[in-house]
Amino acid sequence: MTPIGTGETGFNPWLATVLLLLGNFMNLIDVSIVNVALPSIQENLHATAAQIEWVSAAYVLAFAAGLLPFGRFGDKFGRKRLFLLGIGLFTLASALCGFAQTMPMLIWSRALQGVGGAMMVPQVMAIMHVMFPPEQKARAFALAGVVASLGAVTGPLLGGALIIGDIGGLDWRPIFLVNLPVGIFVIGAGRRWIPTMSSDRRMRIDWPGVALFSLAVLLVVLPVIEGALLGWPWWCVAMLVAALPTGALFVWRQVRLSRRGRAQLLPVALMRNGGFLSGVAMVMLHFSAIPGMFLVLAIYLQTGNGLDPMQSGIATAPFPLGIMLGSYITGRFGTKAMSWRMAVGVSIMLAGMIFLRHVAGHPPPVFTPATLIAPLATCGFGMGLTISPLFQTVLKAVPAQDAGAGSGAMQAFQQVGAAVGIAVVSSLFFVRLHGQGGDDHAAAISHALIYQICAFTAILAILAARGLVRGRAEPPRSTAVSGR
Repeated sequence: MTPIGTGETGFNPWLATVLLLLGNFMNLIDVSIVNVALPSIQENLHATAAQIEWVSAAYVLAFAAGLLPFGRFGDKFGRKRLFLLGIGLFTLASALCGFAQTMPMLIWSRALQGVGGAMMVPQVMAIMHVMFPPEQKARAFALAGVVASLGAVTGPLLGGALIIGDIGGLDWRPIFLVNLPVGIFVIGAGRRWIPTMSSDRRMRIDWPGVALFSLAVLLVVLPVIEGALLGWPWWCVAMLVAALPTGALFVWRQVRLSRRGRAQLLPVALMRNGGFLSGVAMVMLHFSAIPGMFLVLAIYLQTGNGLDPMQSGIATAPFPLGIMLGSYITGRFGTKAMSWRMAVGVSIMLAGMIFLRHVAGHPPPVFTPATLIAPLATCGFGMGLTISPLFQTVLKAVPAQDAGAGSGAMQAFQQVGAAVGIAVVSSLFFVRLHGQGGDDHAAAISHALIYQICAFTAILAILAARGLVRGRAEPPRSTAVSGR
């Protein structure tokens, strides 16, 4: 697929990228900004603990289940159209969240937000994948990595500022209402500046596949979210077990469609592509580590060391600053030495996590927002080096006509990884915290960060295995002298 009109005067792929990433940033920031507001929401709407939990869970479930199907819908109905419709739905749902008067209304509005996010997010990478030539893709994906990390860190900072400011006496509501002007701007500017992509109108949507994939994601993500908090009741275990045959049935259907020559929701060629699968595994591991780290870090900083939400946000600022520096450096390499750049970046992140575990586990007597500057900046720098070659490695195996499906699959598994990582890391943190009487946050975060160390070690192992396989596949070089 090629952009229509990209040769016209005035087309600027970087301006289009800014608009795409601005929409994605709105989605990313909304995930983290809500966590800061949950205590205020609980008090204002008289919510139960279960209802508060579902403010986040409803969004994650709808978002994760919709990513792959809406990525494929973009291939058929047009990626620009799906992106703008997703922004519109997300903005509308944000207004409903901001004006919600009851917890059921807020929870259902959050689910609607998740659907809007699932509509727009796969189109971002898919459009960028097709819009940029190979030599510019590295810088574009590096910019995407910066935006992703800024969203994770800016959310708590902005949320704390909006709640403390109590704009117009609205308490927590501005954290949702702030999306309205941004969404309206992206829709208006996007109609003009985001290029229209050709689409395959003849493609038949695999609706049974959509149902099976969404069900498989539900069977994994829901018990992961609920299990640790509820003490792993039988139905959580049963859902995880049921996810295996459901996933197998989904794969079987895709293979059957492939043999019939029909379009698949997740192309079988991608499922058989070792580079794509190993890349997706690395994406899952990478993004399972980061959200979980920031979740327990927020509790460690605020509850354990007495920082307010604003100070907590300032304390984590070295992370995105490190990402910006790493992204700037890696973007200059283009498509060169991607595996080596990933290996260096992941190694630096692993060293940064070990450093962070040591500093957070042995805090100074006077804890300030500057205490974690060095380890967080190190982690951010490593992530900045890693993101661009990681995304390029996954998507380079995806043909242009399947860019939506490939992007949607990558980000769907990224969300599943994030949900699993948050559940595991928070369990490690709270088990140790409660075991120490509920006040030794240093021991708890030191225990929780073991997961991050294991995750990045596993990524290095995958990179080593990929290099070994590639080395064996390369034919031996001839030692004959050229006859020129």
